Amino acid sequence: MDKLYILGAGTPTPTPTRFGSAYVLDIDNEKIMFDCGPATTHKLVKAGLWPTEIDNIFFTHHHFDHDIDYPCFLLCRWDQSIGKENQLKVFGPTLTEKITEGIIGKDGLFSHDWKARVYHPVSQKVYENRGGTLPRKPPSVKARDVSEGLVYTSNTWEVTSANAEHVQPYLDSLAYRLETKSGKSIIFTGDTQPCDSVTNLAYDADIMLSMCWDDQDIMNKSGENIGQTGTIEAGKMAQKAGVKKLILVHMGPNISKHGPLEKGLGDIREVYSGEVIYAEELNSIDI
Repeated sequence: MDKLYILGAGTPTPTPTRFGSAYVLDIDNEKIMFDCGPATTHKLVKAGLWPTEIDNIFFTHHHFDHDIDYPCFLLCRWDQSIGKENQLKVFGPTLTEKITEGIIGKDGLFSHDWKARVYHPVSQKVYENRGGTLPRKPPSVKARDVSEGLVYTSNTWEVTSANAEHVQPYLDSLAYRLETKSGKSIIFTGDTQPCDSVTNLAYDADIMLSMCWDDQDIMNKSGENIGQTGTIEAGKMAQKAGVKKLILVHMGPNISKHGPLEKGLGDIREVYSGEVIYAEELNSIDI
């Protein structure tokens, strides 16, 4: 059974139950990550997965709550490898290539770490004892900046993207649609305000993971509805697109509390006829 793992379902504001964004899809035993926010590597392991199982990452955008654990994940995946794993492929909007090179390039911010692990005798011995064969190779990642359209096709799934409307022109943002060979479709809106490009991408999808910053009424009054989606607008977008199941993610501290949580669910059900789920970190959902 294919699965969706919720690793991060929060915002830049840490709470005891949610912090940052990160998700993994398990499609025919292929693990695909979307975003890599705070503590993703640790949450991945707590969910029963392992860094070397991930061969593809898709970034929606480069706010820290979506990519701050990327250095940790890159180094951990490489450090736990024995040289027989697939090369990691990373896709995302502008800055993805620059950030990747800046982390693990030969003069990158963490080059001191991997150089010590490649060349020091004790690190070489740990690598050999793990099953590796010297000489140990430096980290190697195939990162690519992408825009809207077809992003990647595998034997069992493909990913397309559309422009999302968040904090342009300061950062580019993308939403993604993953289609499986069996016909399932999953949408990751990333951070966005309701817009036609994301709605069209989500047309007739089985599942949509939508940003839900807060109660829509509060957002509208506070002006925080610019570049963001709340409860009611997430429901309207899902209804317009004909989405079968709406999973609310990127949930802020207020909407995570009892009271606003129940009100939000009631508001959504007035505008959306499908199934609604508030995402809980470390939960998995059959798809």
